[in-house]
Amino acid sequence: MKTILIVDDEPHIREVLASYLEQENFRTLEAGDGAQAFQLFRDHNVHLMLLDLMLPDMTGEQICRDIRAFSSVPILMLTAKSAYHHRITGLGMGADDYIVKPFDPREVVARVNAVLRRSDDMQLLSDVMVYHNGAFTVNSLKREVTCHGQPVNLTPSEYKLLLLLAKYPQRNFSREELVERVLGFDYMGDVRIIDQHIKNLRHKIEEDPKEPKYIVTVYGFGYRFGGEPE
Repeated sequence: MKTILIVDDEPHIREVLASYLEQENFRTLEAGDGAQAFQLFRDHNVHLMLLDLMLPDMTGEQICRDIRAFSSVPILMLTAKSAYHHRITGLGMGADDYIVKPFDPREVVARVNAVLRRSDDMQLLSDVMVYHNGAFTVNSLKREVTCHGQPVNLTPSEYKLLLLLAKYPQRNFSREELVERVLGFDYMGDVRIIDQHIKNLRHKIEEDPKEPKYIVTVYGFGYRFGGEPE
C-alpha cells in the first residue's frame, strides 16, 4: 500500500482527497502546514506528496525546493494560481504535475496514479544493466547510458522512454501507452510524436538504426525492447 502525503491548510480539502485516495487503496497522511509536512515526510515512507502552494508558515515552492535537495519523491502541486507561468515555475523547480483549484478529486486520483506509474517506470530491475558484453549499458544510479564505453547524451524524454522499455524487455507497448507514461497524463498532441523520439533514440544507441537490436518496432501497434540484460 503506497502512502500519499496531503499538504493543504484547508481541512475540508484534505478530508475529501484522503477519502477518494483511500477508496483507491492508498494510505494517506495529512499536514496543514510546512513544518508538519516535513515531520511526516521524515517519519514515514512517503511515495507521493500532494502539495498546496499557499500555506501559513512557508510556501509550497520552498517546500518543493527543500524536498528536491534530498529526495526525488513525486510531488503534485495543488494551487489556485492558474497563470501559465506559475505552472512553468512549479514544474521547473521539480514538481511532477500541477493541478489548479477548484479540481475534481477523481482527476487528482487519476493524476496520482499516472505520476506513480511514471515513477515506477524509472526503477530498473537492476541498478546497472549490461548488454552484449558491455557494448551497451544503462546505469540508473548515475542516470548514465553508454555505448562501447562512451556516454550517450539523451534528452529527458529519451531517457524515460529507454528506461520504460528496458524495464519490461519483450513487452509490447502501444504508442498511446508510451505517450502517457513518458510525456505525461495531460499530453494532448499527436501520439506519433513518440515515433520521433524512437527515431532519435535509435540513432544514439543502435549500431544500425535501420536494423535495431534494442528498440524494436511492433508493426501496427508500437514498440518493445529487444535486449536481454546479461
